Amino acid sequence: MYVVHVRRKFLEQEIDMDRKWWALVAVALGTFMTYLDNNVVNVALPSIQRDLGLSISGLEWITSAYVLVFAGLLLAGGRIADVLGTRGVFLGGLAVFTLASIGAGLADSQEVLIGMRAVQGVGAALLTPAALALITQLFPDPRERATAIGIWGGVGALALAIGPFTGGILSQHASWGWIFLINAPIGVATAALALATFPAAVRSGTNRGFDVPGVATSSLALFALTYALIEGESRGWTSGTILAAFAVAAAAAIAFVVVETRSANPMMDLGFLRQRVFTGGLLVMGLWAFGVFGIYFYMAIYLQNVLGFSPTEAGSAFIPMALIMAVTAIVAPRVEARFGAARTVAVGLALMAIAIFGISGYGEGTSYLQLLPWFALYGIGGGALVPLNNVIVGALPASRAGIASGMLNVSREVFGLLGITILGAILTNRSNAASGAELHRYLAGYQFSLVVAAILVALGVPVALWSLRSVEQSSADEPAPAEPALV
Repeated sequence: MYVVHVRRKFLEQEIDMDRKWWALVAVALGTFMTYLDNNVVNVALPSIQRDLGLSISGLEWITSAYVLVFAGLLLAGGRIADVLGTRGVFLGGLAVFTLASIGAGLADSQEVLIGMRAVQGVGAALLTPAALALITQLFPDPRERATAIGIWGGVGALALAIGPFTGGILSQHASWGWIFLINAPIGVATAALALATFPAAVRSGTNRGFDVPGVATSSLALFALTYALIEGESRGWTSGTILAAFAVAAAAAIAFVVVETRSANPMMDLGFLRQRVFTGGLLVMGLWAFGVFGIYFYMAIYLQNVLGFSPTEAGSAFIPMALIMAVTAIVAPRVEARFGAARTVAVGLALMAIAIFGISGYGEGTSYLQLLPWFALYGIGGGALVPLNNVIVGALPASRAGIASGMLNVSREVFGLLGITILGAILTNRSNAASGAELHRYLAGYQFSLVVAAILVALGVPVALWSLRSVEQSSADEPAPAEPALV
């Protein structure tokens, strides 16, 4: 009987082990959908404009509505996940995102399409922080959690390249509506897998209120900042609207700090920002996003406008880089275990900076094979930063995993927008100052903006070495966090 009992317990543990890895598949699929929608639309915009007769302003807001709502509600989504439980919030966000995707795919006017894109942003803002927080709960063992986050990060990296490629293929050979409708079967499959594998609920025992003033002021600050970054180039950085948006963002941020310092149960303990690992990690993640989003955006324009690539060809050009980034992301936790987070992340940023600087030397008449080695180096560097997700979320108590994930994603989205905005302004100013034909002036601005981007990404190297150097020591000194109670 004892042998039978032991064997039964062993089989139950094996089933639980398989279950949590299938749960990771659900988390990765949900994250993949939201990341994909960050860039799947760009290639399809000309088709959408022709079919719906969109104005230029309407065309811009098809992309901006999603980013604005997504970035603006990320901290609120993280707080909601901490209070209500990650399972329910993940499933709720998934449902909102999937239904809004169907609405966007069937839209017959710009108003409906822009509205559905905004609702997609609401779903993504709920789902994304809950996804990373779920990983920390599903994998309490640090070694397993690092592997899981590596896989999750690899799937996210794939979305960077598959987005434009998918958008180009579907809009060219089917209909632009399918770039949204394709989310429906993925969403249903993800929900079914999540319901079958996620724990019923997680009780943190510490978060008992939503901190409505904190949620409101943080969301207002992020909304206003994101709006200013999106609209600044077209409206003018010194226009009354943009200056007012920056002023609202600053005032709301100050109000948020005041509210949080006086709240009995703040959504974010501002003392966390005094932790070198947490704050430094957020800054490093921001510099990574600056490089990835900024370079990706303007490199796609360079491939089409200078080298003559079609939209589908330009999207396909990034696939090898994304595959290398995905593989590196999966391997990176093993490298981190051997060499430490500080050195792994610093080397990743250094490789990215070198690759960006190398790409800046190419202009007209460049072949794809000439760029490919730099793309590969860029992919290796970008994938090496995936362990940083684990470092940032692990720096806070388990009960604050949702808000930690929200702040991580805010850093990525805001710095990504800054990358597009700042590099765009540098490109424009340098182009205007240059002489010669229009293409030569554009290349002068483009190449100079890449050099600036390489320098800014390289600044992350000393930040990583300084802020993350104590991660291994602090992990060894601190007791392992208690596993959350399941009910």
